[in-house]
Amino acid sequence: MKKRTKEAIIVGNIKLPFSHAVRVGNLVFVSGQASVDLETGNIIGGSFAEEVLRSIQNLRIILETAGAGWEDIVKIGCYLRREDDLAEFNRLYREYFSEPFPARTTITNCLPQSILFEIDCVALVNDAF
Repeated sequence: MKKRTKEAIIVGNIKLPFSHAVRVGNLVFVSGQASVDLETGNIIGGSFAEEVLRSIQNLRIILETAGAGWEDIVKIGCYLRREDDLAEFNRLYREYFSEPFPARTTITNCLPQSILFEIDCVALVNDAF
């Protein structure tokens, strides 16, 4: 059996013990991205929409660093601190993703007070289809 190697993808500074992403073969697994300055690792608060935007920008940067693109995303995990933000989230989501939509899981009421939104994903590199 051929052994697969894991490549850690790190952009800027991480204050916690994890990689921004891990690439294994043609798959990239991106850790949860919140409204964080990737250079300093500091949380940047804002409105729900502002935090979604920064989180998605971080996700894009990490995907590109790993050799993947936005269109390569096959699975998304979305985490909202407040259930009341779900309608706004679904509206914003359509601004960033289009059909065929990636598979998606959305969980509410699950984040600490310091952030309103977090997103992770799995992407397929170099379109293996």
